[in-house]
Amino acid sequence: MSKQDYYQTLGLQKNSSDAEIKKAYRKLAMKYHPDRNPDDKTAEIKFKEAKEAYEVLSDNQKRAAYDQFGHAGVNNQAGMGGGFNPGDAFNDIFGDMFGDIFGNARGQRRQSSAQRGADLRYELDLDLEQAVFGETIKINIPSLIGCDTCAGSGAKKGTEATRCLRCEGRGSVRVQQGFFTLQQTCPECRGAGQTIKDPCIDCSGSGRVQKERTISIKIPPGVDQDDRIRLSSEGEAGMKGGPPGDLYVDVNIRSHPIFKREGSNLFCEVPISFTKAALGGTVEVPTIDGAVNLTIPTETQSGEVFRLRGKGVQSYRDRVLGDLFCNIQIETPVNLNTDQKNILKSFEESISKSKKEHRPNKNKWTESVKNFFNRLGI
Repeated sequence: MSKQDYYQTLGLQKNSSDAEIKKAYRKLAMKYHPDRNPDDKTAEIKFKEAKEAYEVLSDNQKRAAYDQFGHAGVNNQAGMGGGFNPGDAFNDIFGDMFGDIFGNARGQRRQSSAQRGADLRYELDLDLEQAVFGETIKINIPSLIGCDTCAGSGAKKGTEATRCLRCEGRGSVRVQQGFFTLQQTCPECRGAGQTIKDPCIDCSGSGRVQKERTISIKIPPGVDQDDRIRLSSEGEAGMKGGPPGDLYVDVNIRSHPIFKREGSNLFCEVPISFTKAALGGTVEVPTIDGAVNLTIPTETQSGEVFRLRGKGVQSYRDRVLGDLFCNIQIETPVNLNTDQKNILKSFEESISKSKKEHRPNKNKWTESVKNFFNRLGI
């Protein structure tokens, strides 16, 4: 009895695409799979026919030979030679649907049991001067490092890990659930593909031991708050010969008694006497790399800000040199004796009798208060 045309078996035209072939086979496989049709010989035959047709038409070389010579072109390649396993047939078509989730449905060997070590994070507190000028600092961090006794293998010295018998070294096992065959991590070796019969005493078979390490960190000049420094391969040791992780150092700048930093700029408050503010003069102010003289103009008001260009910080990110902003704060004299108080009273009387305006903000403030009360109806 002659075989049915493969395209007819799948209900397709000869010019059908690969996607259409796959879709048609899925539909028939779901319909006639033996798990869904127990003791139904007709369904089993149709399932085998669909599988045979798909095996040929899903292979470009086989399909070309079939299109040219018919069944004679694929007699030596197609067919159900050997035992028939519906689960294997079903995996062939649905493996691409679940492979990314459950692993390769064909149970291929894992490429490697090595695992990269975990990354570590360390918060580093710096003084402003350390952040501005840079410095090499040593820190101590607890970490998992490779075990010297077993050279990281986890096996007792003189022994070695053996292939897992349950998964045969693949790291995964196949579990049948109805007509689905899923692939799961091997519970025996936990995906490693190997088992250790005699674990190393020092690391208990993990290949790693806990130890505190001293690491030197080179702080580049100009780092700022929340900057992160990455030290490659200074994290935890890998497992089964895997590479180590990285160490990430997060920078925290301590508060400074004089300066406040914002990006590349520095800010500070400069207290001066009211006589110097009125008459003018010079005052020595600190900068990050030494003191400089700041000229105070006559009639300077409290809260005025003077800018010293190039006296800020050179940023690590963009190498821009910032400025220093000096906020003038006029101090009221305290602990005055009787003579000093009398002098100030005489000064105040002299000011009040003068026809000139000596208080530049008085009228503006008085007018603002008057308007405020008017709005309240007072």
